[in-house]
Amino acid sequence: MLALLLASSSHAEITGQALTFGIVPQQSAAKLARVWTPLLEHLSTLTGQRLLFRTAPNIPEFERRLANGEYDLAYMNPYHYTTFHRSPGYQAFAREKGKRLKGIIVVRADSPYKDLDELADQTLAFPSPAAFAASIITRAQFSGLGIAITPKYVSSHDSVYRSVAVGLYPAGGGVMRTLNGLEPEVREKLRILWTSEPYTSHAIAAHPRVPSDTVNTVLTAMQQLENTEQGRQLLSQINFKGIVAASDAEWDDIRKLNIDLLDGLVASPATTTEGSHTP
Repeated sequence: MLALLLASSSHAEITGQALTFGIVPQQSAAKLARVWTPLLEHLSTLTGQRLLFRTAPNIPEFERRLANGEYDLAYMNPYHYTTFHRSPGYQAFAREKGKRLKGIIVVRADSPYKDLDELADQTLAFPSPAAFAASIITRAQFSGLGIAITPKYVSSHDSVYRSVAVGLYPAGGGVMRTLNGLEPEVREKLRILWTSEPYTSHAIAAHPRVPSDTVNTVLTAMQQLENTEQGRQLLSQINFKGIVAASDAEWDDIRKLNIDLLDGLVASPATTTEGSHTP
């Protein structure tokens, strides 16, 4: 019945406590708010459950907030999910439709570089140490090839692209979704030098305090977005084709990599926030 109501674009009365929806800060907070807030407001209208946009000033702070359970729902990278599923227990319920995550190394479009080994002994830009595809996977490729580089962490994917575009660094790590979300005048100054193999993409997950019926209501609304013109337009703003249901086992490919960068946060997080249901 709920699916039929959503498919017919009926609007539910917004009631109850608000839920915070944390978005991994791959881009600036202003840019994320501009593209995600309209989508969350539309989902609030469809479900009757107010969803509030939240992010963090940088990825390490986002990780700390996840460790503390500060977001009721969150869109997080696959390594974040496998880490913060363990503690405080975030449970994946959705992911982007038809998406596999690939790390990329970008250089200036007019640069002479053709191979990764030409970047040996140089300082390259990355979003943060635990940015999965943009940093962990790309740096692992250099390490696996025996190519020594020095990573410089510049806080976001967009910061990587802009710093490479203006020549501050010869190359940097990112992912296709954020590269495609750049302003054309910046994107056209960049060229992809290397692309990784694909992995399970970002998770949309719920903190265990969020009732399962609430999660199911939000999931159903997300799945219906691609069935309406308004929904498709809102999805396109975040470079999604759709949202599908997901289960925890889909991220087992990430677990097999045995990454332990954030184990300290899981082992001894700061004081856990018991609830974030207010603006």
